[in-house]
Amino acid sequence: MNGSTCTHLAAVNEDAAPSAEGCEDCLRTGGRWVHLRMCSSCGHIGCCDSSPSTHATAHHRSTGHPLVRSYEPGEEWYWCYSDAVGFHRPGAPSAPSHP
Repeated sequence: MNGSTCTHLAAVNEDAAPSAEGCEDCLRTGGRWVHLRMCSSCGHIGCCDSSPSTHATAHHRSTGHPLVRSYEPGEEWYWCYSDAVGFHRPGAPSAPSHP
């Protein structure tokens, strides 16, 4: 991914558990999503920016939590909203993913 550096790695909570099996907000409102992201601070599952409601970004804006991780099977990347950089964390535990 991008060669820039994320300055928010301290926000990663390795104990954060996924809040839902799909986008928490879409499930509540009957919406739909394209791909899912998990907040690395609290575990909130939100939909990606290709989804109609962009709940992962909305979660970042409302909480200030800077990092998400893909919640898609086989994807191991992170995105830092604050630094606008994607990256992999060598040695990080395997990413959880939706069923």
